[in-house]
Amino acid sequence: MIESARERLIFALDVDSPDEALSWVERLKNNVGIFKIGKQLFTRCGPDIVRTIRAAGGEIFLDLKFHDIPNTVAMAALEASRLDVKMFNVHALGGLSMMKQTVAAVHDRHAAVGGRRPLLLAVTVLTSTDAQTLQEVGIERPIEEMVIRLAKLAKEAGMDGVVASPREVAAIHCACGPDFLIVTPGVRPSFAAVDDQKRIATPAAAIFAGADYLVIGRPIAHAADPVAAAELIVREMAQSLEGR
Repeated sequence: MIESARERLIFALDVDSPDEALSWVERLKNNVGIFKIGKQLFTRCGPDIVRTIRAAGGEIFLDLKFHDIPNTVAMAALEASRLDVKMFNVHALGGLSMMKQTVAAVHDRHAAVGGRRPLLLAVTVLTSTDAQTLQEVGIERPIEEMVIRLAKLAKEAGMDGVVASPREVAAIHCACGPDFLIVTPGVRPSFAAVDDQKRIATPAAAIFAGADYLVIGRPIAHAADPVAAAELIVREMAQSLEGR
């Protein structure tokens, strides 16, 4: 169960230099399953950082949240798939057509050339978002209602799963089925600060609710002993997996 838990832990490489990113990969490659590359690191280093980490044996969650017209997102998705990432995401708010075209483009490529197909994820509502944030952009529906609506749209489009806060995990599985993947940021162990997250849960609670992967960055990176912090989180996840 420990190894299964470790494979589900995604460490966020929220850094701005390739040397620092590779230092974290070397330090944590035996303690986490996947490394998340987001906008900061990708904008600084480009696709080469993905190739370098893959060459070092690290799995990648490419967290660029593509959101554009359908053809543009589909073409970006093809490039992500050529990088041999484990998973990448788009914004569900881009709509059904955008997600369907992305799914079709990636499936067609892998049917033609073979190899591993990345997991396709749709971002629902960011974990830093609350009801006031939605109201500011003209969305009057409650957060959970919006998350479920977007998750069902992603499933209809053929996406493998969604990125959602731990608070909506159970409701998403109820609406979309137990095999619909959920990647969960906004996870904060009891020993860590909340930071700028608003809809959060502990690793144990998120896993017990049904999350498939947890994204954790600062609680590990800012710990006095990051390796020990990662192992504490993995053990907590493993205990929760046994209780599911």
